[in-house]
Amino acid sequence: MNIYSSISQNKFKTWLIMLLFVIFIVTVIYIFGKASGYGLSFVGFGLIFAGLVSLGSYYYSDKLVLAISGAKKLKKEDSPNLFKIIENLSIGDGLPMPQIYMTNDASPNAFATGRDPKHAVVCVTTGLLEKLNKTEVEGVLAHELSHIKNYDTRLMAVVAILVGFIAIAADFFMRSLWFGGMRDNDRQGSGNSQFIFLAIGIAFAILSPLVATLIQLAVSRKREFLADASGALLTRYPEGLASALEKLAADKTPMKHASNATAHLYIENPFNDKKKTTWFAGLFNTHPPIEERIRILRSM
Repeated sequence: MNIYSSISQNKFKTWLIMLLFVIFIVTVIYIFGKASGYGLSFVGFGLIFAGLVSLGSYYYSDKLVLAISGAKKLKKEDSPNLFKIIENLSIGDGLPMPQIYMTNDASPNAFATGRDPKHAVVCVTTGLLEKLNKTEVEGVLAHELSHIKNYDTRLMAVVAILVGFIAIAADFFMRSLWFGGMRDNDRQGSGNSQFIFLAIGIAFAILSPLVATLIQLAVSRKREFLADASGALLTRYPEGLASALEKLAADKTPMKHASNATAHLYIENPFNDKKKTTWFAGLFNTHPPIEERIRILRSM
């Protein structure tokens, strides 16, 4: 596998997952509408609510993430070598210079956030600069700049909104059954078909938020593979990132500011427990297995 085919494959797989996600959402909403006896009117409320939440997250999620992470904005004189690396990579990738933040944390890690390349932020930990050499740091930063160039933060925000919409729709459907019963059944078709849709609707209400979350995590893992390949293309040296990932995986220093809400943003799982998991448990991981990422990078 070469870098270009890896980029192409991961882009295709991401959009295929997104297409299946949209089909899944349409199916869920159709089932809820048929089962509730209210049509699709209840979906409007969920859509309005999700829209308001998405608007707020679009403009303020980066500030919230930086606050949760305890990150401080750097000036060029604070870390001239770090600024030089990011400036060179940004020029090479045709990106505006992002804002640079740092967290005082011994665990080596990094993440990118921001709604678009003009409002982007790259954040590194002090441990990253202390424990990785220049080539490895370049590999990590190229990965993060690739997230920015590929609009991954925006894509994941959209996916999160869709997941939230499914959760809201499922909750609204269950509440409508509880408070409204099946009062419209008589005027909405035969009772048998209504009960079938009702049973299917209840099953979907229970399972659809879980399925939607699994899809969200699948998209997140594909974007990590894509950023790995795009970062390797930017530096023209996949080994730099592969070596960095090895050191990140071997380091067991727990992050002081890690949280479940921001874990998916980091280049590697920020939590201390990085043991191998079963295939089923792996479905709930925000990151693909680091061994697989390293293997793919070294095969390019």
